[in-house]
Amino acid sequence: GTDVHPGAWPGIVSIQVTRKNGTWHMCAGALIHPKWVLTVARCFIGARNVIKWDVVIGATNLSQLGPEAVVHQIKRILIHQHYKAGSERNNIALLELDQPVECSDYIQLGCVPKASLRVSELKTCYIAGWGPSVESALRPRLVLQEAKVRLIDVQLCNSSRWYAGAVHPHDLCAGYPRGGIDTCQGDSGGPLVCKDNRADYFWLVGMTSWGKGCAGAKRPGIFTSTQQFHDWILLQTG
Repeated sequence: GTDVHPGAWPGIVSIQVTRKNGTWHMCAGALIHPKWVLTVARCFIGARNVIKWDVVIGATNLSQLGPEAVVHQIKRILIHQHYKAGSERNNIALLELDQPVECSDYIQLGCVPKASLRVSELKTCYIAGWGPSVESALRPRLVLQEAKVRLIDVQLCNSSRWYAGAVHPHDLCAGYPRGGIDTCQGDSGGPLVCKDNRADYFWLVGMTSWGKGCAGAKRPGIFTSTQQFHDWILLQTG
């Protein structure tokens, strides 16, 4: 991935936990409403010993937050009622913030596609996150990284030499067939965005769910498809 300039990903958030030994970036997410962040459920496995959760919005460098960044506390965590850890089925969660966020050049809302958008036809897609760049360094990076990816047909992704049926119908597959660019473990919940084919804006089409290792051939990243949960999101956020 390459370093992201401030303001280039105005919808991404860093979800951070405070434990006895300090505050750590755990997952990424996306702001979709002034009071709601969309992320993945797997972030909250083992959440019992967390003193508090915070959400950092409008930041790219986590080691030095600029004046444009804001920190909010989480009022409520809503995990999908049919989430299955391990298989990562229905891997989606919503975080209600303590206060509404004010939008700015550095803080914008992500757009979740309705059922009518043909996501599979979108050509220009990117992923972002603070994940490590190689498996040996599983500490999150402090500067947001981005990479261009291609959507890969889920049937191909599910074929015997790829993921052999482990990808769910509510997932998307993105990366490159020969590997090399992908998301890593530190990026859970990181957004997958694709540019609209007719207009100059991006859709929030997925969130990093899982993958086998990092950037291997026939092992692209698997993303929860936000479009498939559009109605669930509306229902929860009222």
